[in-house]
Amino acid sequence: MGEQQSNGAIVLIVFAGLPSTGKTTLAARLAKGIVGAHIRIDTIGAALRRAGATPDPQGLADYLIAEAVAQTLLEAGVTVIIDAVNDSEKPRQQWRALAQRCGVPLRLIELTCNDPVEHRRRVERRSWDFHELRQPSWADIVGRKYEPWSQARLVLDTARPLGECAERVLAYVRADQSGLV
Repeated sequence: MGEQQSNGAIVLIVFAGLPSTGKTTLAARLAKGIVGAHIRIDTIGAALRRAGATPDPQGLADYLIAEAVAQTLLEAGVTVIIDAVNDSEKPRQQWRALAQRCGVPLRLIELTCNDPVEHRRRVERRSWDFHELRQPSWADIVGRKYEPWSQARLVLDTARPLGECAERVLAYVRADQSGLV
């Protein structure tokens, strides 16, 4: 660990899942392990609000900025890790198109927390650094529309131990796309 992909390949890695499923924790850990750029949608959204941008209910601007930054990094030869909810087909297609344009492999990772008690505990104890953005409540998360996926991806239940999840993510990113659902 601590170096660009061991096989030298540049990869676009996309984390998806409801808030508080562990996307940021695993994305940051992966970024350090393979030396990749971690792009967090919440960071972009908060910066836009600090700059006085009008909030966009769908977060389209946040995703478009992330895409532009990701493309610049991929073209410069840097592995990119996207950290966003990606709750519908539109952003998922955006990342597929970006990987295709840049000629890089795409690794999709969907995180779930299948233990509702643990998931709610994470939501209620979450440290929220973005004063410009409203922190989602448990009711917001439970009521959120999250479209089913139509493409292969690694699905991880983050109610499992963090180390186990991190190992599976790293193995998936470094290997072929076997073991997908």
